[in-house]
Amino acid sequence: MREADELSLVIGDIYDASLDPGLWPTAIESICGYVGAASASLHSQDSISRNTDALFWWGRESSAPHYFDLYLQKYGKINPIFPGVVFFDVELPVAVPDVISCEEFVQTRFFREWLAPQSLMDGLFSNLEKGATSCALFTAMRHANEGQVDDRMRRRFELITPHVRRAMLIGKVIDLHRVEAAALADTLDELASGMFIVDSNGRIIHANASAHRLIAEADVLRATQGRIAALDLEGNRNLLDVFTAAQAGDAAVGKRGIAIPLKARSGERYVAHVLPLTSGARRKAGVSYSATAAMFVRKAALDLPSPPEAVAREFNLTPAEVRVMFAIVEIGGVPEVAPVLGISEQTVKTHLHRIYEKTATKRQADLVKLIASYSGRL
Repeated sequence: MREADELSLVIGDIYDASLDPGLWPTAIESICGYVGAASASLHSQDSISRNTDALFWWGRESSAPHYFDLYLQKYGKINPIFPGVVFFDVELPVAVPDVISCEEFVQTRFFREWLAPQSLMDGLFSNLEKGATSCALFTAMRHANEGQVDDRMRRRFELITPHVRRAMLIGKVIDLHRVEAAALADTLDELASGMFIVDSNGRIIHANASAHRLIAEADVLRATQGRIAALDLEGNRNLLDVFTAAQAGDAAVGKRGIAIPLKARSGERYVAHVLPLTSGARRKAGVSYSATAAMFVRKAALDLPSPPEAVAREFNLTPAEVRVMFAIVEIGGVPEVAPVLGISEQTVKTHLHRIYEKTATKRQADLVKLIASYSGRL
């Protein structure tokens, strides 16, 4: 199969899962086949407590469900790529050496007790969404038999990540309820976000109650001769481009249509996510409504830095110092932190001494209060 055709099929699986969460394991299996990974996941992680919320997982090995449970219960809290990974831009592929040296990584308890028993040796990560207190992460891991991450995996992972992000964001908008593609309009009429079903020219075929309110307010969107238009000229051009591209399916839309920024006359900011209805199971909806796309519009969340980003920026902490600081806060004293991070107690003490100097603190309790103050102010 040609790579373009393979990519198109995988993208179709991903977007079908945005309407039916039960299809995510199949979509993730398709992703693993395409990028060359043994397991992959979508999950969110709290920036402070490291508590993990598993959204969707798939693993090739029969033991994968057991290890996924262990990650949620225990090992997510000591995953050494946190909090460093939250410093990277959304959709950017991140490898382990980008966050922590391979020499340090293989010495961590996370690697020795969770990755090594599964024969997982390397992987790629990408932030799908970053908030003030948590981030949503897309992860793909390689088995030892597949070797380390190579250029082919990185390139394919980079191609697929924007589509995973869009599907996840649309799934959040519709609150992860299962939606029958052919009954899209009826199912989403009570959605809090505005939902429009449109053709390639932006002609409105269906709009839910929230969408009608947005049109009536005429602050961010208007309807002109039955066609949707954004008051923000650049946003309007972007929307029309995506509606036109949606005729040719998921691959033609590409990265466009993900979190399109729209500025309202009042100064408020909105985002629009566009889902093509011309591929996969979504074709049923497209045929039913003679439509090419569904557009979801909601107010944009505040773009606030996470506590690790805010603390590191204010006190000029290095990645290693951030890692030690949050481990001290979350895990305990030097003897407990050293084996988790896979470094000597003396190294932890050295980092801790610099942290105390930079933050003008003297004790572990002071660091806990400092982190808590950043969580509170956000």
